[in-house]
Amino acid sequence: MGRAGRRAISEGLEPLKQRLGVDFTIVNGENASGGMGLTGGHAKLILDSGADCVTLGDHAFDQKEMLSFIETEPRIIRPLNYSKVAPGRGARVFEATRGRKVLVAQALGQVFMKRPFDDPFSALDTVLKAHPLGGLVQATVVDIHAEATSEKMAVGHFCDGRASLVVGTHTHVPTADTMILNRGTAYQSDAGMCGDYDSVIGMEKTEPLRRFLTGMASERFTPAEGEATLCGVLVTTDDRTGKASAVQALRRGGRLDPAPAGA
Repeated sequence: MGRAGRRAISEGLEPLKQRLGVDFTIVNGENASGGMGLTGGHAKLILDSGADCVTLGDHAFDQKEMLSFIETEPRIIRPLNYSKVAPGRGARVFEATRGRKVLVAQALGQVFMKRPFDDPFSALDTVLKAHPLGGLVQATVVDIHAEATSEKMAVGHFCDGRASLVVGTHTHVPTADTMILNRGTAYQSDAGMCGDYDSVIGMEKTEPLRRFLTGMASERFTPAEGEATLCGVLVTTDDRTGKASAVQALRRGGRLDPAPAGA
C-alpha cells in the first residue's frame, strides 16, 4: 500500500525469506502505486525485492501503463474473471526451487464490488481441473480478491483439496482465521496490507475522517507514510500431495508485529 508498503517489501522481504527458508513468494501489488494500481517501475521494484509473482485486483489497470507492461512481464497476474479483452493472464505455472511447479491463480469476488465481474467459481474451477495437485503442479495458491468474508470462505471450501492455499486480499485488514480446511487446503480470509496501519486502511487519516463526519470531500486520499507492517501468510506444503501441512499468519514491523522490539 503506497510508498510505506513498497519500503516494507524492499527492505524486509528478502531477509524474511532467508530467515524462514521460503521457496516461493507472491505479493499482491494492486495498491502499491499511490494506493491505486501498479506502475511498471514499482512492479519491477517488488520483483527485484524477492517476489516471484505479483498479483493485481480490481485496480489492476488504474495505472494505464500496466495495460502494456503486463504483456511484457509474465510474473504479473491479473484476475481470471476480469474483462475478457483485458491483457495479461489470470493464472500461470511458475518454477520454484528444485524444479517444483507452482500454480498461481487470482479471481475477483462479486459481492459488494463496484462492477459485476464474471463468476469466480467457474473461472477457478476450470484452472484447477487443468492443474491437479500432485500431478502437473506441486503447489497451488489462489488469491481471492474480494470484499465479503463469506464469499472468500465459500471460495476456500470450493477449492479445498484442490489448492495448497486460498488467501483473501482487498480489504487491507489481516484476519484471525488462519487454518487448514478438511481436505488439506490452507486458508485465511485476508492477508492484510503491507503498509502503515496508523491510517484508515492505508490512507492518511484526515480526509477519510472528514468524509465520514461531513459526507463531503475536500482533498484526494493519500497513502499514509509512517512505519509499515509487512503482513502475509506462510504455508508449508507436501510435495507429493500439494496439500498444506502447516500455515501461519505473518506480521513483521510496524504496529501489528506481536514480537517485542528487537526480537
